[in-house]
Amino acid sequence: MNAGFLSPYRVVPLLVVMGVIFFLSHQPGDGLEALSYPGLDKAAHIIVYCVLAAAVIYAFPPEVRLLKPSKVVIFTLLFCVFHGILDEFHQSFVPLREPSWADVLADFTGALISTLIWWKGRKRRATASRWVHRRLKSLL
Repeated sequence: MNAGFLSPYRVVPLLVVMGVIFFLSHQPGDGLEALSYPGLDKAAHIIVYCVLAAAVIYAFPPEVRLLKPSKVVIFTLLFCVFHGILDEFHQSFVPLREPSWADVLADFTGALISTLIWWKGRKRRATASRWVHRRLKSLL
């Protein structure tokens, strides 16, 4: 069992999501007509950063996610916020784009949603696992 920081093969989805975010944020402002509807920009930020947070969580080896879940959540949220800030900084150099703290807040919201879903699912899976273990013990 490797309890290292991030598993090398599990980082690939994370790098792909980060690459997609970079590509999308590098598009000039006039090239994003689909996001001109009110609120759609923030919804896109929430969805993309929800996926980014899931990729960050997936990058951790299973034993780390099992033994140190609160550290995984804290790291994931900090990573996503930092990435969101860097993304907004990057957009300040793209024509017709400008950075926005509201976008960083939407990024954090997406990451928070993803980590809360993972946290609740983790607890539910642990409870189900204990129940199955007790039932099997009682049968034997």
